[in-house]
Amino acid sequence: MKMVLKVVTIFVMGLFLLNGSVFGQSGTLKDNIYDPGKLKPRDSDLKVKAGQKAPDFTLPAVSGKRITLSYFRGKRNVVLSFVPAAFTPVCSEQWPGYNLVKDMFDKNDTILIGITVDNVPTLHAWTQQMGKVWFEVLSDFWPHGAVADKYGVLRSDGLSERALFFIDKEGIINAVIVMDINRQPDITACASEVKKMNKK
Repeated sequence: MKMVLKVVTIFVMGLFLLNGSVFGQSGTLKDNIYDPGKLKPRDSDLKVKAGQKAPDFTLPAVSGKRITLSYFRGKRNVVLSFVPAAFTPVCSEQWPGYNLVKDMFDKNDTILIGITVDNVPTLHAWTQQMGKVWFEVLSDFWPHGAVADKYGVLRSDGLSERALFFIDKEGIINAVIVMDINRQPDITACASEVKKMNKK
C-alpha cells in the first residue's frame, strides 16, 4: 500500500509540475518572465557519460558560499541540475517544483545543486522572486559557462542545456538526462535515478 501511495504521489507531483501550477508563485516573478520562444531542442555534444568520474569544479553560490563538487565525495550523492537561464518560463517552473520532492532527495541521501550561466546578482533576484529553493544555486557565469562546457552542455548561444547529472558518493556519473530545452525533466525519471544511486 505504501509503495502504491508513493508512486501515485510522484505521479501527481509530476502532473502538477508539467501543468505549470508551481509557476508564478510570486506575481512579481510572473511580471518579470522573459519568454525566448521555442528554442532548438538541443545544441551541444556531451563530453561525459555514465561510468565516468564527474569533472570537479568550484563555483560561487547565491548563498555566498563557494561550492566544490568533490567536497561531497564519500558523503552524499549529488544531482546537478543545469538550466538555461534565470527569469525564463520553464526554468521558473522547474526549480520551485523540486521543493515538492525535497523529502525524496533527503531519504535517498542525495543533494541537488542548481547551475546556470547567469551571474550571482541575477540568480539572487530570481530565486527570491520564485519564493526561494532549498538547494544551492550556483553561477557558472565566469569564465562563462566553463562548467557547462566541461560537461558538454554549453550551447552555441551561451546558454546551458536543460540537463541532470546523477553522481554517486564515489564521484561517478550514474546517469545523464539532457532534455529538450523547451520542456521540464520528468520528475518520475529523476526520482527513479536518485533511488538507483542510493541502492548501490
